[in-house]
Amino acid sequence: MSDNVVPLFDKTTPAPEEPAPAETAAVAPTAEKPPVPLWARSARGIRTVATHETTKTACRATARHGLYVLGGTRIVARRTWEGRTASRYERMLRAAEAAGNMEAATEWEERGQRFRQERHRRRMDLLTAPMDAAKGIAAGLGIGAGGLLLLGIMLAVANKDWTDIGAPTLALIELVRWIVFIITVTWGPLVTIGPWAVLLGLWAVGKNQQAAPQWALPANVRSSEGEPITPSIVVLALRNLGVAPLRTAIKEMGDAGASMLGPIRIAGCGVEVDVTLPSGVSTDEVQKRRRKLAENLSRHEHEVFITIAEAARTVRLWVADSGALDEPIGPSPLVTDPDSKADYKNGKAPWGQDLRGDAAALSLYQRHLLITGLSNQGKTAALRALALWLALDRTVEFRIADLKGVGDWGMFDGLATVLIQGPTDDHVIQATEMVEGLVAEMERRIQAPPGTKFTPLIGIVDEAQLAFMCPVVDSEKRPYGGSKATSRYFMAVRKVHNQGRAVDVTLWEGTQDPTDQNLPKLVREGAHTRASLVLGTESQARMALGDKAIDGGAAPHLLRQGLDKGTLVVASDGITIPAGQASITVRTHYITDDQALEIANRARALRDGITTLHIIEQGETRDPLADIAAVIGDTNRVLTQDVLQRLSVLSEDSYGSWTHADLKRVLDGTAAEPYKSDGRMVVGRERIARALANRDTDGSASAS
Repeated sequence: MSDNVVPLFDKTTPAPEEPAPAETAAVAPTAEKPPVPLWARSARGIRTVATHETTKTACRATARHGLYVLGGTRIVARRTWEGRTASRYERMLRAAEAAGNMEAATEWEERGQRFRQERHRRRMDLLTAPMDAAKGIAAGLGIGAGGLLLLGIMLAVANKDWTDIGAPTLALIELVRWIVFIITVTWGPLVTIGPWAVLLGLWAVGKNQQAAPQWALPANVRSSEGEPITPSIVVLALRNLGVAPLRTAIKEMGDAGASMLGPIRIAGCGVEVDVTLPSGVSTDEVQKRRRKLAENLSRHEHEVFITIAEAARTVRLWVADSGALDEPIGPSPLVTDPDSKADYKNGKAPWGQDLRGDAAALSLYQRHLLITGLSNQGKTAALRALALWLALDRTVEFRIADLKGVGDWGMFDGLATVLIQGPTDDHVIQATEMVEGLVAEMERRIQAPPGTKFTPLIGIVDEAQLAFMCPVVDSEKRPYGGSKATSRYFMAVRKVHNQGRAVDVTLWEGTQDPTDQNLPKLVREGAHTRASLVLGTESQARMALGDKAIDGGAAPHLLRQGLDKGTLVVASDGITIPAGQASITVRTHYITDDQALEIANRARALRDGITTLHIIEQGETRDPLADIAAVIGDTNRVLTQDVLQRLSVLSEDSYGSWTHADLKRVLDGTAAEPYKSDGRMVVGRERIARALANRDTDGSASAS
């Protein structure tokens, strides 16, 4: 090999040896594997670097920011074009025609025509603008020169120096010189910085609108950002729903299915659209495929709600913005407005917001209430929020049994005339006797003369499933729990449901995980307002809200346990429900224990003072005078009717049948007899206290 021939081997690769002789080739050992050439190692390294995740991320970021500028340029150009032409009106006109909304199409056509007329007027004004500008400049110069001369004469006369006549003109010339100087100094930097500022502005517009392909966007944006809802996306989602007649009908439509859709309206944190289904497709076929429809719309199942609209063969789709339902709503007006008041008859309790973002308020007037749901989903908080609002009406009386017994209702001490807190069978017995006290008061009111006005009486039983499941029987072998005609709690609830609202005696119940055993059918159907948090099954949802609401699209069993705390599906005539629907979904305001205590303190300040009874005692000899003093509490004067009512709550057996004559009989001769104040009979606290102090040791009589 000559010296001037370039070898084909790398310098690190040894030169090949001469072939071995024939006699030694057969016994030569196996040759070692030759080293990898340098060019191969370099290519492998380049491939490794090029495919590394860091390199991909860097390239994607570089492309993304460059595309932001291009996308921003496109967006600004489109906005400029639409601002100077009628293309926007033409686009909206075509969309309205495709949706079959001729009224909106006519309106957009009129707007486009007005825009063209205004544009023509502006263009005609531009033709005369140079002459008008020249005339204006000439007039301005004449007025300006005359003004400067007049100002100079005035200065000369004032200073007695005729050289001051030209001072204003010289000052103006000096100002112009400085302006030219400043522009000369700053013009260069402005010319240098200007293009970069324009690029930065275009980049900002592109970044704000995410004007880059999906592959270039950050991973978190690409995975969580839902597509905007457009007519084509809705039609495509319905076509791919798996309903053969629907898919066939859409393909055969001349407008590709656009005539099925009503206008897409912004509704709170999402959009709403009515879909008129073609003949042969039922609304329940769409409702049963809620998850698939949501995925076709690039949404999670809980972000799409399907209800039955008022028109025939029409479903109403509400599609949330991606992630919007995971954001909390604002605080309750009871917390933010310290001057808020309540009106039992004419007002509505501020409960939360509906899915459209509108305030959801509930009327409580003469309506029995039932709230149910799984444990730890916000049932007590939702029920307590209504009671806190109603407590701001000083005419309302509360009797509360909290069978959870962890202090959730403790702030009503001093507001409720009865407050039972505890989960034991003894507490269930007391809660049953409390509801039976509601029945006794209801029957007394029913027997009152026609036209008698009654103050509202609200009974609340939280965790009512414990009362229905209580195994204890009384001395007459009657069970407290159960759903038979002999069940004391069941029958008391049924009686209140049957006739209580007519005399303003209503019952609110909160219960967990409804079944036929812990929430009998007759009880749940006796409630005028039925609300449900998340439930486990559709059968439970039907127990909670009824078949009509579930068949109409209500789906508390599709809410997310733990994530949709405080979200209720409500069926009631006491809340505004969109026309054609049987229920409404409400995201309730959460009121903390400290906030609830503050609201309760405001409610207590509206009242004269209430003595709360924590235990209802039965079957023992009582001291009527001492009991009267106890129910009066710290109030100076109490109406005799209220005294009788409180005594009945204190002991139904002893005082449930008392009348005004019985009260007068006990107080006669004690110097604490009822007397008139402002035309009404009252009992005075100081007189009762004096009678207790002066009576003999054995002077207390037992109530009959």
